[in-house]
Amino acid sequence: MKTPSLPFPAPPTALLRATALELVVLAGHALLYPTGIAGERHPGRKPADDGAEPAPAGIEPAGIAPADRPPVVFLHGFIDNRSVFVLLRRSLARHGWAHLESLNYSPLTSDIRTAAELLDRHIEEICARTGHHRVDIVGHSLGGLIARYYVQRLAGDRRVRTLVTLGTPHAGTAVAPLAGALPIVRQMRQGSAPVEELRLPAPGCRTRFVSFWSELDRVIVPAEAACVDHPDLEAVNVRVTGIGHLALPVHPAVAAAVRQALDEAEPAREAPRSTPGATPSTPAA
Repeated sequence: MKTPSLPFPAPPTALLRATALELVVLAGHALLYPTGIAGERHPGRKPADDGAEPAPAGIEPAGIAPADRPPVVFLHGFIDNRSVFVLLRRSLARHGWAHLESLNYSPLTSDIRTAAELLDRHIEEICARTGHHRVDIVGHSLGGLIARYYVQRLAGDRRVRTLVTLGTPHAGTAVAPLAGALPIVRQMRQGSAPVEELRLPAPGCRTRFVSFWSELDRVIVPAEAACVDHPDLEAVNVRVTGIGHLALPVHPAVAAAVRQALDEAEPAREAPRSTPGATPSTPAA
């Protein structure tokens, strides 16, 4: 399993730039945050679909056009909301994605498993409403961990074609804010029960994983903990240099790589490909 890299300025200049960018992103997101507090409202099922059952999971409807991409579901991180994906959603919409949806889970959610069950219900509703039998997911930080739990532990691989994670603590993190106060934050720590459950065998998992991790991420410690490392999973770990945790969902280079990851065909079983302009790095830890 190789780790492609997205080129950015090299340290020590990169550290200063990354820190400054994190502050800018934080300030901008603080302004946008109120716009994402309310959940999304969606139209009802299209009249053409009335009375029809959604396609069974794992069966591609006959005659589907290659451009008819599956819906993309965005899942935010800890004490965040859907506003974190404003720029990424805009990028995908400009490049032809028609079905873009976000799920806000409550900041009072105390368990990754509970949030994963909510995600399960949300995706079933999306499939019924849109007529698509599978979706793609983009998760930032904790959102990616919730989505992975859904895929691996709640049979979500029947519904999720590609799971893209941005700065997600797949192996747990040694740094977590308020770790002693909130149960769901403690579950992001190394050795927590949900993290250990994700190490269990997952034979036949049908979901393709693409994990973006940054060497300058100060939330995921060590940074390599944001890589997917599991013998049963098809995963590509993309190393991003020069930006931090908060910038991952908003940086245009990451957005371009996410678009490529989502535009891939059904998972191939050969070695993963690098993103445009990326250079292969060492194998994932």
